[in-house]
Parts: sequence; C-alpha cells; structure tokens
Amino acid sequence: MLKTPNRALLGCLRRPSSQCVVGLTAKPAFQFVRHTSNGKSESSSQSWTQEQRKRPVFLASALSATATTIGGTLLYTLVSHGEQKDDDSHYASRAEMELAVEEIREALGEDAVSIEDEILHSHGYSDWSTINIDRLPVAVTFPKTTEEVSTIAKICHKRRVPMIPYSGGSSVEGHFSAPFGGVSVDFVNMNQILEVHSDDLNVVVQPSVPWMDLNEKIKDTGLFFPIDPGPSAQIGGMVGTNCSGTNAVKYGTMRDWVVNLTVVMSDGTILKTRRRPRKSSAGYNLNSLLVGSEGTLGFITEATLKLAPIPEHTGIAVVTFPSVKAAATMAIEVIRRGVPISAVEILDEVLMSVINKMGATSRKWNEVPTLFFKFSGSDAVVKDSIAQVQSISKKHQANGFQYESDPHKQKALWSARKEALWSMMALRETDGHVWSTDVAVPLSRVSELIDISKKELVELGLFGSILGHIGDGNFHETILFEEKQRKAVEDCVHKMVSRAIEMEGTCTGEHGVGLGKKEFLREELGEVPIQVMRAIKTSLDPLWLMNPGKIFDRRD
Repeated sequence: MLKTPNRALLGCLRRPSSQCVVGLTAKPAFQFVRHTSNGKSESSSQSWTQEQRKRPVFLASALSATATTIGGTLLYTLVSHGEQKDDDSHYASRAEMELAVEEIREALGEDAVSIEDEILHSHGYSDWSTINIDRLPVAVTFPKTTEEVSTIAKICHKRRVPMIPYSGGSSVEGHFSAPFGGVSVDFVNMNQILEVHSDDLNVVVQPSVPWMDLNEKIKDTGLFFPIDPGPSAQIGGMVGTNCSGTNAVKYGTMRDWVVNLTVVMSDGTILKTRRRPRKSSAGYNLNSLLVGSEGTLGFITEATLKLAPIPEHTGIAVVTFPSVKAAATMAIEVIRRGVPISAVEILDEVLMSVINKMGATSRKWNEVPTLFFKFSGSDAVVKDSIAQVQSISKKHQANGFQYESDPHKQKALWSARKEALWSMMALRETDGHVWSTDVAVPLSRVSELIDISKKELVELGLFGSILGHIGDGNFHETILFEEKQRKAVEDCVHKMVSRAIEMEGTCTGEHGVGLGKKEFLREELGEVPIQVMRAIKTSLDPLWLMNPGKIFDRRD
C-alpha cells in the first residue's frame, strides 16, 4: 500500500479525523487554497472548530506522546532533548500556559484558539521533518491581523509562554516543533494580498499567501514573483527560511526580493523594517537580519515583495548523460560561459526511474542522470541560449538533447522535474519513513559530493535519490527507509553534511537549521558567530519566547 502524498495530508490537518479523507476537496471558507496530489485545489476551513473551542482549556493527554497517527500517516518521535528539562523552569508552568491560553481566548474570541487533540498534533509533529520531539503546543491560535498577533505576544510575554509560528507546515528540520510547549501561532487566516503596486513592481502580502496563488492572482499585471520553492510553500515560511527554488540561478533567493517586513516582536511591539523604495542606505538592514531567522527574532505578519516582468518568451531543454559527473561538469561550464539561463536542475538515474515507475508524467524517461534547463527572455535570447547549451552539451558526453519553445509542450518536458519529489513520496510504503535534507557547496565540488553520497547510499543498502539546483551548488538527498534502517540513514546524512562543510559549503542551502541541524551550524560557523547570533537573539527576545530551541540553544 502506498503512503498518502503529503500535499493531500497537509490539506486535512485542520479538519477533524472524520473529515480527513484524502482526495476530497472543499469550498474555501476564507480564500485559502492548497494543492493536492491530483492537481486539484483543496481549501481549509475553521468553522468546524467553533464547538470544540468552547470547551474549557486543557492540555492534550498526548503531551508526551512517542508516536501518533494522523490521517493514516505515522508521525514518529525521534528525540527528547536533554536540555529541554533543564530549560523548562525558564518558561511558564503548565498552569500558567493554561491561563495564557484562556486570556488569549477572552481577548480574541472563541474562534481564535483551538485545543483539539488532533490540531495540537498536527502543529507539533511533521511527517516531512527529519526530527520530531516528544512534546506538543498547549494550544493553537488563529490570528487574523497584525494587531491580534501583537495581542497574543503581549499575553505570552507577560506569562513567559513560548510562541511557535506556523505557516505552510512542512517543517523539514523541525521548525514548528514545540520543545517547551507553549502556543502555536497559525497564520492560516492571514492569507490576503493586501496591495498590488504594479507600477512600482511590488506587492504587499500576509504570511499565509502561497507563492503559486500569488502569481496566479497577479498574472494580469504582467508581473510575477520569481522565487519558486515547493508548491505548498507560503510567504511567511519562505521569508523565515530564506528559501529559493529552481529559479535561483537567475533570480537569487528570498532575501533578494524582500522590500520591507512588518514584524511582531516578542513583547508585542510592532516593527516595520523600512518603507517601500527598491533600495535604501538608511540604517541597519533589518530585512537581512529577519529573513532566514526562522521565527526566532519576530513573527512576520506582512511582507512587501519585489516583482519581476513575466518573460516574453521561455524555453525548456532536457539533456541526458552517462554519469552525474558529466552532467555536473556540463552545467558548470554553462554557468561559467555566462549563458543566460533561468534554471538548471539535476535529477539522478534513481529519481528518473522512480518517476517512470510511479507514472507521474505522460511520458517515459531515460533512466540516466538528466539536466533540466529553463530559458527566458526575448525570442532571440531564448533561441541563442538553447543553441549554446546544445553546443556545450556535445563536449560533455551528452547522449540526448530535447528542447521546446512552445509553451504547452514545455510543460510536458518539465513535468519530470515538477513531479520528482511527489514521486518519491508516493513510492514510500505505509509504514515507511522519508528523510529529505539539503546541502550546498562551491560549484567545483558539487559533482564530487554527489558521487560520494550516492556511493554511500549503495554501500549502506539504502534507497535514495538526488535532486539538485546544480546551478548554485545546492542539492537535496531524499532517502526512503524502514525504522530498522534509521541509524544507517542518520550516519549517511551526517557524513554528507559534514563533508559539505569540509568542502567549504553549508549544512543547508534552503531548508534552514531548525532543530535538526543545530550542531552542524556550529561545525560550519564556529563558536564566535554563534555567540554573536545568540547576543542578537537575547537583545531582541530577552526571554527567548519566539520559536525557542531552533537554530541554536539558549545556552550551551
């Protein structure tokens, strides 16, 4: 039996278990749309929670659960952090947390708070995450405005209650885990496009706007937002992790597209980082401080984002190779030659085989290492770029080259890249697990690291695949495994991450640190940068209430 793809699971996390039927769709109650595995839209609603929110405040009986099943998906607890017990006394007691939740309910209304057991589980465990812990938030809040987020923060600050932000809900590295309990702040109701300034090429949005929905709604302006991570990603989480995506070669990362941010600080203070010019030399760059901070310094409630003109013409090319090394070498030469590409992605032979096996696309693919190129610009630029890439590929053992300039046919040619992750997820058995992680290294080392990592997978008898944004040295390793293989998987991933750091790379190119990569961050940066970050955190959040335990600990 195949495991339910997480896109469908994510859409039912806020519904009672009796309604968690994957594949069904619902009409939107508040203009929030998620994309399901069958390509349809699925909306979430909070109306079902009204009755359960009228119950007295209590903590979930499963507060220290070791494993739970939600929507047919096993959510497994990996760790109970040793320092958690030591730090518990720093935060509010259980009774104080209950009082804070009741105070939030009184201030914001019955619909603003949930203590439903399943909702707590879905906001404390993530099937996407490489690490889960044995504790849940005591309540989930659903603010609708910046002012309501501020109210929540003021109450929690007064009672020393931790706050954990929740947006798209993937939490690849345990980003929304609640190691000290506290209150989850779910931004699901803050999903509006507030202002579109097409003449200024920017837009003002709330944190739960999905980037795909944003582009769909502004396409008539002739503009788009070019950062393209996973399809379920939302702006708040994208800012929090400084994400990127396939377009990073041309358009950069999330940090490059933020004009300003509205942020609620730990004591409820509302901060706007700057005004709306496209550039500024006025004071410290608070945007860069907050982008990538994973909710540890403040909660993003609005973001003004730059937009780019929709390209006049586009093109797609798919090039196959006998080895990862040949593919990587060719991709790097394309970058060095300055060929204007929008994206270059690598899928290894394992992933191409999985895509065929799962029937994720309408065609059969050669099961060999494959590069997927995107081109954009004028018609002449696109045609010239494709010709240059084809010429370069001939010098690097390419054994196949296909390209399309017709927009409709491009979708079919890009389809394997689009469905790669979901094909791996669908292959997982019902009682299986998935470990997805990312690293980034200098371009000259990427093929070496991929080759070594793939050999280690084979040597350990593990089934895993490689997908990479090879144009900027960033790639993802996804491993499917049984519980008895967990130690081997941990060792394999840890070796890969440490090796990336040894190669002057980073432990994460776009997933973020969260809980899962704190030790690797220390290995990568050393003690002094961690102490500087800790000083900044303490200055802005002296009680360490905002997403505590993520990136680094309050004390060593």
